[in-house]
Amino acid sequence: MKQSVIEQAASLIKDADGLLITAGAGMGVDSGLPDFRGREGFWRAYPALAKARIDFAEAASPETFRRDARLGWGFYGHRLALYRRTVPHAGFHILQRWAEKMPAGAFVFTSNVDGQFAKAGFEPSRICEVHGSIHHLQCLEPCNEKIWAADDVQPEVDESTCRLTSDLPHCPHCGQLARPNILMFGDWGWLERRTQLQQSRLDAWRRGLKKLVVIELGAGTAIPTVRWFGETLGVPLIRLNPTDADVDSAIGVSLQSGALVGLQAIDAVLG
Repeated sequence: MKQSVIEQAASLIKDADGLLITAGAGMGVDSGLPDFRGREGFWRAYPALAKARIDFAEAASPETFRRDARLGWGFYGHRLALYRRTVPHAGFHILQRWAEKMPAGAFVFTSNVDGQFAKAGFEPSRICEVHGSIHHLQCLEPCNEKIWAADDVQPEVDESTCRLTSDLPHCPHCGQLARPNILMFGDWGWLERRTQLQQSRLDAWRRGLKKLVVIELGAGTAIPTVRWFGETLGVPLIRLNPTDADVDSAIGVSLQSGALVGLQAIDAVLG
């Protein structure tokens, strides 16, 4: 990382009146979470699915819940338990400290479904989970527009087969199978009302700012929702990414680093 670029990023943050944090799967890597980079990366995290030749797109699909509910919930149940026991890394707290010094604070826009920003102490009303949340459920069909918390789901998974061995979650309204309120592959049944409300709050927050800065953390190119969002706002962008850090110099600066290392480098300049 070039010191001049780190100092430029620090200057943008110091002058901002609001911090928009945009984050992809790479943000969780420093907390020990897998990022499913490519098929082989996914299969290293889920050897039982590798043996069955089931890739991420197939595992993360409503059709898998319909075809084999215990396999669908084995995959998502394992992730739910993993996210619940994961401790957010120190980079989350660096971001909070920066935001506390800004008049408008921070807002989070993330494609991650893991709930790590809320767990780290970010205000839930200042988080937009564009692909939904594993900590919320909906009816698989769906029979209605209801979304509810997954607090009562305590998944037990046989990791040798990636199958749920505990009770399957069911919709409290119709009794049919429940699923995570997450946008999956080939998903026409995802209920987006909760995410739409979050997006509305983000839009309202942005309208009052004059010196907004975006810091993008670990957002990949395979599903570029987060990258596109930050690039189209017309405000300075700071991109931290260990492999895909390129950014047009007209819109921002980039650090080729992981989230935690990059945040610590900028924080050292800010003091």
